[in-house]
Amino acid sequence: MSLTASLAAGGAGFATAAALTGIVRAVLHRHGVLDRPNRRSSHRTAVPRGGGIAVVSVLLATWLGLWLTDVSAGGGTLFWIGLAGALGLAAVSWLDDRRDGVSIFLRLAVQVVAVGAGIASLPGDGLVFQGTIPAFVDHALAAAVWLWFVNLFNFMDGIDGLSGTEGASIGLGTFLLALLGAAPAWLGPLGLALAGVSLGFLLWNWHPARIFLGDVGSIPLGYLAGWLLLTLAAGAWQAALLLPAYYLGDATLTLARRLLRGRRVWWAHREHFYQRVVAAGWSHSCTTALIAGHNLLLVGLAIASRQSSAAAAAALAAGAMLVAALLWYLHAAARASRDTSGQS
Repeated sequence: MSLTASLAAGGAGFATAAALTGIVRAVLHRHGVLDRPNRRSSHRTAVPRGGGIAVVSVLLATWLGLWLTDVSAGGGTLFWIGLAGALGLAAVSWLDDRRDGVSIFLRLAVQVVAVGAGIASLPGDGLVFQGTIPAFVDHALAAAVWLWFVNLFNFMDGIDGLSGTEGASIGLGTFLLALLGAAPAWLGPLGLALAGVSLGFLLWNWHPARIFLGDVGSIPLGYLAGWLLLTLAAGAWQAALLLPAYYLGDATLTLARRLLRGRRVWWAHREHFYQRVVAAGWSHSCTTALIAGHNLLLVGLAIASRQSSAAAAAALAAGAMLVAALLWYLHAAARASRDTSGQS
């Protein structure tokens, strides 16, 4: 892996995303494209929505440039199909941001097409489970996991700074794994580009946020991060599972609880663990910083998982306990805050 190319991609992604986000914010504000607070919101003032236009544009351009210059040629000859899928998702998601009423079936259909095309763009034979199951089953399971990840990334975009932090964590983890020889070298520049772009946006999205990603950002960002993780999983599935473990745990448990209660899982709500502590009085900054620190520990476990089979098992167990501990802590903190306010 070229460390120079990786640092250049990360630095350029950061600077360009930060600059373009400011421009996009001004345009959105001028045209009244605002996310106005409602009873399910975690913010109290109208904020421009659509920062994903800058984030996705810069990330796609950076990844395409790395591929065209052979820095990340390991992505395969069909790499461009995955980028086209992200662009299609961004277009439909932007319509939903503007109209706030694009059919759930249309959105899901476009996601299925994009994920199906993306599976074809995975490098090599595209087998995520490394030949342990038939190819058709491998692709079907990988597509289902990817589709779920795209949506959970969107579900988890609920407080200031959280999606930018998650994108930076996944990107940084991928870069470090490649740097240490625990993942394909060509993934390193792609990972650091994701981290750089996410941090550039985070300058504007940290609490109090001056712009939100919108679906135009969270949906394609989840798609591209999912592509990175699935590619990583083909040779390091433990690491690929550990990097987004908090997002997977919070979103999956929350949506399972809503399903058991007979609620429509695609409707907006404030029942995620991180949302509950914010609703109980925690600041966005404190909550996001706690999760960011937790993510850094998961990055460390992902790196440790590549040492041996025993280390992989230990890292997975430690990661599961770490996620469970954080979720329990957030749940307990939210309950304690509500009890305290109820007694006052």
